[in-house]
Amino acid sequence: MPTPATVPCQYRTGKTLGSGTYAIVKEAVHIKTGKYYACKVINKKLMEGREYMVRNEIAVLKKVSQGHRNIVTLHDYFETAHNLYLVFDLCTGGELFDRICAKGNYYENDAADLVRTVFRAVQWIHDNHIVHRDLKPENLIFRSKKEDADIMIADFGLSRVMEEEQFQLLTEICGTPGYMAPEIFKKSGHGKPVDVWAMGVITYFLLCGYTPFDRDTQQLEMEAILAGDYKFEPEEYWMNVSDVARDFVRQCLTIDPLKRPTAEQMLKHKWLSDASPHFVENESGTPMDLLPYIKERFDAKKTWRKAVFSITAVKRMANARSTQLSAAAQALAPHLERYKEESEKESIDEDRNVVQYGDGEPAGGNSAPSSPAVPSHSQEDAQSAHLSHALKAMSIDKSDA
Repeated sequence: MPTPATVPCQYRTGKTLGSGTYAIVKEAVHIKTGKYYACKVINKKLMEGREYMVRNEIAVLKKVSQGHRNIVTLHDYFETAHNLYLVFDLCTGGELFDRICAKGNYYENDAADLVRTVFRAVQWIHDNHIVHRDLKPENLIFRSKKEDADIMIADFGLSRVMEEEQFQLLTEICGTPGYMAPEIFKKSGHGKPVDVWAMGVITYFLLCGYTPFDRDTQQLEMEAILAGDYKFEPEEYWMNVSDVARDFVRQCLTIDPLKRPTAEQMLKHKWLSDASPHFVENESGTPMDLLPYIKERFDAKKTWRKAVFSITAVKRMANARSTQLSAAAQALAPHLERYKEESEKESIDEDRNVVQYGDGEPAGGNSAPSSPAVPSHSQEDAQSAHLSHALKAMSIDKSDA
C-alpha cells in the first residue's frame, strides 16, 4: 500500500458552520473545482486512544461512499500536524423536523414519502452489509433548501460492516437511547434489525411530533423500550392518522429482532407500496393536515437534549464497562474547548502542506472517494496509524474516551 503523500492542500477552509462534542465543521472549497464542501476538523490531541477498529472503519467508509443519492458521502480526508480534516457533502437544507415545522402544511402522505425514501436508502445500506446503528431525525438532513431537495442519511460513525447475515455479531451498547432497539440494551447480539426499529421510532415521531418511549428518565425509557411499552396516544392526535400507518409503526417496533421485518419487507407494506395514499379525511373530505398537531407537541429543545446523551451514560445504565471511559473523559474535559478552539483557528489553503490520502480529488457525483484499500495484517504500518486517526474521526462525536 503506497505511503500517503505530503502535498500542497487542495482545499481552502472558510467560516465555521457548527460545533460538535469533539469536532468543529468548517466550510471548505476545492481550489481546482471551486466546489463547496463541509469539512469536519478534529484536533489530534482529542484522538489519542481512539485508534481502534481501523480496518472496520475503512471498510464502512469505502462502502458508504460508493454512492447513493440519499446518503452523505465522505469525499476526501487529509491531515496537518495538528488536525484531521474529513470532507463531506455540504448539505444546507437543514434537519428533518426543522424543515417540517417550517412548512405551511404537512400530510400523512408527506410522512410516507419521507419514510419510503429513507427506507430505500436503509435497504441499500443493508444490501451492502452495513448496519447504521444511529438512525434518528438529527441524522436526516436535506441536501439544499429547494422544495424537492434530497433527504440524506448522515453520520456513519457508529456503523459496522456485517458480511454475514447473523445479527448476533455486535454486542456493544451504542446509539441514541430513544431510538435504540431492545436487543441493544439486552446485549443479546444485534445487527440490521436495529435500523428497522429506529425507523419505526422515526415514523412515529413523523406522525405526531414526539417519540413513543419518551419518559422522564433514561432508566424508565430503557424499561419502556425493553417492554415495547408505547401507545398511540393522546387519541386526539392519533385520530388524524390512518390505521395503516399505525400498523406500519407496529411492524417496525416488533420486540423480537428475529420476527421484525426487514427494510425490504417494510417497503412492501401497504402504507408505502399502495398506489393510493392512506389518510384520515377531514370534514371536507380531504386529508387531515398534521402540522398543527406536530408543532404543538414538537419540543425541539427536549429532542436536542435527548440526542446528546452520551454513549457512556447508556453503558453505565446498562451495567456495561464504563469506568475507564469515564476517567478518560473526565481527564479530557478541562481541555476540550481549548483543543476545539485550536482546531478552529487553523486555516488551510494551497500554501499549507498536508498528508493527503488518495489524489486530493473529491469524489465526483456519487462515486467513491480515492480511498486506500483495506490493509492486510502484514500492512498495518505507519499508514495504518494515520488512517486509524482519520477514520475514527467519523465516530469521535459518539465516543467518550
